[in-house]
Amino acid sequence: MCLDHVPPPSNQLSRRGVLAGAAMLAGVGGAALATPAAAAQRPGPSRGGDLVLRGGTLLDPQTGEVTENATVVITGGAVRAAGADVRVPEGAQVLDVPGKWVLPGLVDAHMHLTTLDEAGAALRAGVTTVRSGSTSFYQDIALRELAEQAPELTPRLKAAGVFVTPDLAETVLADPDLAPLARLHDGVRSPEALRKVVEVNLRRGADVIKTRVNERAGKPDQDPLTQVYSHEQLAEIVAAARRGGRGVLCHSYSEQGCHDAVTAGIRSLEHGVFVGERTLHEMRRRDTYFTPTLTAIAGMIDSPDPVLAERGRTYLPVLEQAVLAAHATGVPLAAGTDSSGGTVDPVGREVELMREAGLPALDAIRTATTAKPACSAWRSRSAASAPATPVTRSSSTPTRSPTCPR
Repeated sequence: MCLDHVPPPSNQLSRRGVLAGAAMLAGVGGAALATPAAAAQRPGPSRGGDLVLRGGTLLDPQTGEVTENATVVITGGAVRAAGADVRVPEGAQVLDVPGKWVLPGLVDAHMHLTTLDEAGAALRAGVTTVRSGSTSFYQDIALRELAEQAPELTPRLKAAGVFVTPDLAETVLADPDLAPLARLHDGVRSPEALRKVVEVNLRRGADVIKTRVNERAGKPDQDPLTQVYSHEQLAEIVAAARRGGRGVLCHSYSEQGCHDAVTAGIRSLEHGVFVGERTLHEMRRRDTYFTPTLTAIAGMIDSPDPVLAERGRTYLPVLEQAVLAAHATGVPLAAGTDSSGGTVDPVGREVELMREAGLPALDAIRTATTAKPACSAWRSRSAASAPATPVTRSSSTPTRSPTCPR
C-alpha cells in the first residue's frame, strides 16, 4: 500500500469525515482536504479546490471496508461523496487513479514544525493534520493560523506552544511574560512557575500543553530514566491546563514517570518506552492515548554517537513490546514521528513500525487516521481477535457507515 513511500483525531468522526483527506499515501496527490462540516465552519478561503478521484481502491479505516473502482468527489476542498456508483459532477477535473489506494489524509500526532519548508514537507508526505509537540517561539501557533489562509503551505495544526520544562533556555525570549522565570535558581518547578508557563501558552492560543516527566533520550549527556517532575508538579500542570479547557501531552520514558504522568491526568503519553502493565491498565481506564514515536527511537540506531545508537538498539524492542501490550490492553494508539530539527520523517514509516511491532495491518493504519479501532466494544476483545486485514467489497457494494456504540 505504498507505506514506505509516502496522526489524534476524534474517534467520533463520521464516515465522510474519515474519508476526507489527501491521497498522497496512495501516490495520487497532495491537496489538503477537510470534512464538509469543518469547511462550513471555517471562515476565509476554502481548503483546496475541486477534484474527482476515479477508479482507485478506497479504504475506510474506521470500518475496514474497501470499495474497488471507487469515486471520490471533492468540492471546495471537502469530500462531498465517496464510494461506488458516485456521479461525477459535470465539468469537474478528473484524476484517474486505477491501481492506487485512496486513503484519508494522515495525522502525525507528534511533530515539531517550525518552518514553512518543514510544513511543506509534511504535506508532501501525506500529512494533513499535525499535533505539535511544542516549539521554541510559538511557530506552531503561527503555522496553525497560516493553514486557515494558505492551506497549500501547511497542514492543519493543533498547537502546543512552548514546552513546560524545568529549563526554558532560549524559550524565555518567546514572550515577555516568561522573562521573570529566567531568574529562578531552580528553574520552572514551583507551582507558581508551572502555572505561569501554562497560562502564557493559553493566552497565546495553545490548543494543548506539552510537558515532560523524564530527561531526553536523544541527548547523550542526559539519562531518559531520570525524572524531572514529580506527580504533584505534573498534577499542577494538568490542573492549570484544565482551567483553560486544554489537555496535556507528556514526554516520558521510565515506568514510574509514565505512571505519575498518567495518574496526574495527562491526555497523551509520548514515547513511553518503559511503560508497564499497571500504567497501561490505568491508561485504558482513563482513555489516555499512547504516542510511542517508534520512528524517533528507531532513528537513533543509525546515530554516529555510540550512546544514542546503543539506546536505539536497546529501546526499540522494548517499545515494540509496549506498543503490542497497549494494543492488547485497549489503549488508543496514535502515530507520531517526533520529527524536528529540519527533518520530516514520513508518518507512513511510523505505521509500518506499528505493523512490525505486531499490530494488525488495519489497526496500524488507524493509528494515523481514525486513531481508534472501529468500535469501543473492541476494548473487550483480545489483540488476536482484532481484524488483520480490510474487508474487500466490489465496486457494486458501497461502503456503510459504522454502527459502533458511543
